[in-house]
Amino acid sequence: MSSGTAPSLTQNVAPLDAGANVTAVAWLKSTAAFGLGDGGVLLVKDGESHRVEAHPGGGVLVAASDGERFVTGGDDGRVAVTGADGSTKTLAETKNTWIDSLAVNAGGAFAYGAGKRVVARDDKGREKSLEVPSAARGLAFAPKGYRLAISHYNGATLWFPNTEAKPEFLEWKGSHLDVTWSPDARFVVTSMQENALHGWRLIPDKGHMRMSGYPSKTRSFSWSGDGKWLATSGAEAAIIWPFESKEGPMGKAPRECGVRPAKVSYVAFHPNTYVLAVGYEDGCILLIRLNDASELLVRSAVKDSGITAMTWDKGGKRLAFGCEDGQGGILTLPA
Repeated sequence: MSSGTAPSLTQNVAPLDAGANVTAVAWLKSTAAFGLGDGGVLLVKDGESHRVEAHPGGGVLVAASDGERFVTGGDDGRVAVTGADGSTKTLAETKNTWIDSLAVNAGGAFAYGAGKRVVARDDKGREKSLEVPSAARGLAFAPKGYRLAISHYNGATLWFPNTEAKPEFLEWKGSHLDVTWSPDARFVVTSMQENALHGWRLIPDKGHMRMSGYPSKTRSFSWSGDGKWLATSGAEAAIIWPFESKEGPMGKAPRECGVRPAKVSYVAFHPNTYVLAVGYEDGCILLIRLNDASELLVRSAVKDSGITAMTWDKGGKRLAFGCEDGQGGILTLPA
């Protein structure tokens, strides 16, 4: 079914004007937080919005959230935290270095990358730093425990900040961008400059997984709630890799959903069901059910309004999204 004939949920979207390019979005319980390219954070709840100056004179480059706090990194060299109540404060500050990557975990810890230096601060405020071979382009905490995956040139590093254990280096030549753990912690996957994904099967053998064939870079990926599927951007469809078996996706073809004449720019799996939100560079958003590939239209294409951020709330009732032209919206699923 093409998006031109897909049943529509557009009437269930409350549109909003964020006022600047939306670089990130997260849910703080019932409040949607939008990180903006002009350094602001827009908090939206029940149709009311409030702007917070999280990075005055800068821009939000990266963001992460644990559902309680919205942590942002900017080109002002600061890591800031914004709460649903509109409070904001500086967590960390660097000199003359942008914040390139950021991660938080549910225990209250956070980590950031500034150039080659990665700094991790645990829930008790203890801080450790690590220098990696090149700029730390991506950071991700393991699903459980206090362990970080760091992507950089020629591979990724796995690091336990609060132990003396030597960091583990996962090698694969090339420039690695974003990084993600599978929900069961069996796999680490990176996106690459070379229009491909690379993965390591941590259990049992550190085996390599090469996922190629993309026409452009993958800058968004999302795991299904059970970890059996990894959805990715970078093609004129959502490319969804199977991770159910011990070998991961090796020897298996990915699924392609939502084929349209525009590249997918963002993907977000529903937290509880096999439904994938797919955002495109032309501003369109579809909800796609994996079981039968049926589609629901959330947003029609809008010129110069490509989808740049998208996330579900914890219960999967609402989807918040933002666009490159400062537009955005919140979809509330019908009961």
